Amino acid sequence: MSAGKCDEQCSISGNILILTFVNTCIMKSARFSSFFVALFITVCATGQTTDVLETALDTVQGDKKVKTLNELFRSNLQGDPVKALGYAREALSLATEINDDKGMAAAYNNLGVSYRSQGALDKALEYYINSLKIYERLDNKEGIATTKNNIANIYSIKKDYALAMRNLEESYTLFKQLKDEDKIIGSMNNLGNLYSDIQLFEKAHKYFSEAYQLSEQQGMPFSDPLNNLGNIYFKQNDFDKAVEYYQRAYEIEEKSGNKLGTLNTVINLGIANTKAKQTKQADFYLKRALSLCEELQAFSSMPTILKATAENYYNQGKMKEAYETQLRYDEEREKIHGDESSRNIAQMEMVIEFEEKEREYEVLKREAAIKALELKNSRLFIILVILAVIVLIAGFNMFYLDRRRKLVSSGS
Repeated sequence: MSAGKCDEQCSISGNILILTFVNTCIMKSARFSSFFVALFITVCATGQTTDVLETALDTVQGDKKVKTLNELFRSNLQGDPVKALGYAREALSLATEINDDKGMAAAYNNLGVSYRSQGALDKALEYYINSLKIYERLDNKEGIATTKNNIANIYSIKKDYALAMRNLEESYTLFKQLKDEDKIIGSMNNLGNLYSDIQLFEKAHKYFSEAYQLSEQQGMPFSDPLNNLGNIYFKQNDFDKAVEYYQRAYEIEEKSGNKLGTLNTVINLGIANTKAKQTKQADFYLKRALSLCEELQAFSSMPTILKATAENYYNQGKMKEAYETQLRYDEEREKIHGDESSRNIAQMEMVIEFEEKEREYEVLKREAAIKALELKNSRLFIILVILAVIVLIAGFNMFYLDRRRKLVSSGS
């Protein structure tokens, strides 16, 4: 669940606007947000810059090109998700063509990340499972752990906590065996999220605290555990404490330049300040969130921002603005959850399917050309064999006739 995402209820009666968030509103920093999504996108990512990767793409071939395409997915995911999706699709197509199993598994995993970010959870799960099957066949423990972690995320969003816990614990165990501290931190953070979901806040607090401390020890402070600690205090209606943790997370994201991570934290800060009736601070963070949302085209966060903005207007007694913002919220929510969202996903899939068919056609054309060349070569070979046989026969005949003439000459 993305940061600041809440299950709120609101009603408008007569001229009075009643805006309330349910007490169980959960403002999770992206369950697999910024750092963690990047961490679990593909096991072959290297963190190279987009420019370097795009330059390399023109020179590399085969499995190296597949790897570069998967890395380009990672480097574009936060800034240009549509472009990132194109790279993942191209990686899968090429990996399938050249039988690059590892590249194929990474591409399936990346496609799962793309579909998950658009809310197409069943499609994302399908891609993750395809990725897992390949990694298990290769006995690639890092890939297995990565994919089980992502599968756990989907089950958790679907509130199938038993399956989420099983996959997450298996992932965590594998990362501990691999002694991969970066991913251990991510797994601990996600276990904390899961325990928070099932209201076991003490366990959740323990995992979040340990995850953040370990990230600090490595010199790479990770904002998600701080955001999630803020969420716990938010659920307990300790809004001042929640703001304190969200603010610490915000400073880390701003320093790192991670815009998606910053969006998550400013949404949380906007909602928490709204609940604390700190209207000026809430207004500042919600306006920042709205600007970032539009810049990043992260439209799934728009309803949450508008909902909080409407409540903040209400807290200031600005009923007209509150009412108009509430109407915008209703419109945006329908876009995300209604028929338009389904149509957009369907259209995207049609475009992808068309591109795949186009690539398949090109592959078939190449195969047909190769077969035609092979047939031509076969015919040429047969002709050469026939000519060789004719030459041999002619040579034999000439030898036989010459010998016969000599015999006749000697007899006479």
